[in-house]
Amino acid sequence: MKPTEKSPELENVIHSTFGFSRTDNIKANRCVPKPIGCGKIIDPDTEFTDATSIREYKISGLCNDCQRKIFG
Repeated sequence: MKPTEKSPELENVIHSTFGFSRTDNIKANRCVPKPIGCGKIIDPDTEFTDATSIREYKISGLCNDCQRKIFG
């Protein structure tokens, strides 16, 4: 899946703060790792319940289950 574009500076902050690449995880169809997400491999065709959860995945890299845990 194609992640939303963010500035290189923001991507660097995410990587240096959390130790992972948001874009690499999204491109690999993987939820971002713990402690933010769960790190599981996802099937984009069956993982998401609606267009909003797909859009959120492209922004945050959180799978549908992790989105529910964080956003309720």
